[in-house]
Amino acid sequence: MSHSEAEAALAPPCRLAVIGAGNIGAALIGGLLHSGVATPESVVATAKTEESAARLRERFGIRATAGNNLAAVEHADVVVLAVKPRIMARVVHEIRWGMRANRIVVSLASAFPIHLIEQIVGRDTPLFRAMPNIPMVVQEGAVAIACNAQVTAEQRDLVARIFASIGVVCFVEEDQMHAVTALSGSGPAYIYMVIEAMIAGGLKMGLPHHAATRLAEQTVLGAAKLVRETGHHPAILRDQVITPGGVTISAIHELERHGLRSMLISAIETATLRSRSMSEALVEKFAQPE
Repeated sequence: MSHSEAEAALAPPCRLAVIGAGNIGAALIGGLLHSGVATPESVVATAKTEESAARLRERFGIRATAGNNLAAVEHADVVVLAVKPRIMARVVHEIRWGMRANRIVVSLASAFPIHLIEQIVGRDTPLFRAMPNIPMVVQEGAVAIACNAQVTAEQRDLVARIFASIGVVCFVEEDQMHAVTALSGSGPAYIYMVIEAMIAGGLKMGLPHHAATRLAEQTVLGAAKLVRETGHHPAILRDQVITPGGVTISAIHELERHGLRSMLISAIETATLRSRSMSEALVEKFAQPE
């Protein structure tokens, strides 16, 4: 199958099931529908309660039920597991009878390794593990994806196109997913703190709140876009802003004096280690005989 054929395969009637469509699952559904990758008729979702399912039906015009996960899987060519790690084992156990070699399964559960899903399923199944971040709700997510040995090149292309509907996609080795979680998964929280601090700085120096907010948010957005579109290293772009003896170099000196870069590096390191320890705890828990 060529790349163009893979793209055609994803278009309707390719069917998708989103199991546990909470905030992240709903964001993915919204991206798929907004981009035209899927249609309301080709998507089915499950939710925890009937009230949540009703909201999904009203918002997206899709089929949505409270529970009935196995029935949803039987509808689908691609199954997205958008559930918390603590209930992942139960959900996979529930739907394992619907697994087959040509039915793709994508887990969004942070820290839950692929081999645990394989262990529960007990048969060869193409499995992906994806880590999208919260800007996916505005189709600007960063999504890292790992997969198992059962995945074909065509299936990889298919899943890449699904997640390209909500942002930028890159493939990594599964043992790198802890660093992904720390960098892009948690990363928006770091940037929100930077934006918040920039707004506070503007307020301190007399800017009105609306102006400080607008200028701070656009500065971060524009700076990121410039990195993406120029392909330049951020240090090169930073140096283009600096003039000898000017305002920017004075501010950068202050940031360096307080260790901004070191703090961010350490934050990502700490978060990576925490993600790894959480994954090890899950492995230990589910490796034990029931």
